[in-house]
Amino acid sequence: MLLEPLLVVELAVLGVATGFLAGLLGIGGGMLMVPFITIIMSNRGVAPDLAVKMAIATSMATIIFTSISSVWAHHKRGAVRWDIVKRLAPGIVVGSLAGSLGVFAMLKGSFLAIFFGLFVGFSATQMFLDKKPKPARQLPGTGGLLTAGGLIGFLSGLVGAGGAFISVPFMTWCNVAIRNAVATSAALGFPIALANVIGYIISGQTVQNLPTGAFGYIWLPALGVIAVCSFLVAPQGAKAAHALPVGKLKRIFASVLYLLAAYMLYKGVAA
Repeated sequence: MLLEPLLVVELAVLGVATGFLAGLLGIGGGMLMVPFITIIMSNRGVAPDLAVKMAIATSMATIIFTSISSVWAHHKRGAVRWDIVKRLAPGIVVGSLAGSLGVFAMLKGSFLAIFFGLFVGFSATQMFLDKKPKPARQLPGTGGLLTAGGLIGFLSGLVGAGGAFISVPFMTWCNVAIRNAVATSAALGFPIALANVIGYIISGQTVQNLPTGAFGYIWLPALGVIAVCSFLVAPQGAKAAHALPVGKLKRIFASVLYLLAAYMLYKGVAA
């Protein structure tokens, strides 16, 4: 699969869009990347089942770079709750490795597509409703945060997302301020992505008929183009998060997510 000019343009546009949204809404971009990388790979002859898996893995790999750029921009504004990051990270690493090394390789791409569609639909609904937490609720203790981190890492590995669609609602539910939750979620994206990518590379070593440029389940050409573009644009999204009406933007973005969820459900059922 050659990296022809049209493909570079498609991946660059995707990288710019996901990088900006990563900084603006604290998402890793997987909700956008997975459907579009699936389309791009399917149109270039990759089997549907494999295309979904590689899209999820490649999306996760780009989050390593997006999170670094985004979290630095948030950190400079003092928005990252590093105390929460330290307490959630161990569980995240364990959960991520359990998902990407074991469960991910065993599941069919059609099931992952359906699961992704349902997960994105649920996430979009949560974002659209923008429910507020009860005033008295607080973050749980160490055991509760380890469990929460494990669940965030595990589910993130199955859908190729940076975990923001679980971690941001979880933190706001526990009365962490929304801007702190978004910034902290961006920081959590790094351990989520790193642990899952290690699992995708190892579990994908025995897969047959991988396209040119594949490293395990990771498609390196897409990773390179998207990572560069998203890394450069993410700080602009983080800057905009402190100036734009994020609540309204979330509802607009949720509407787009419904369409992407419908597409992935269609791909899963059709397969």
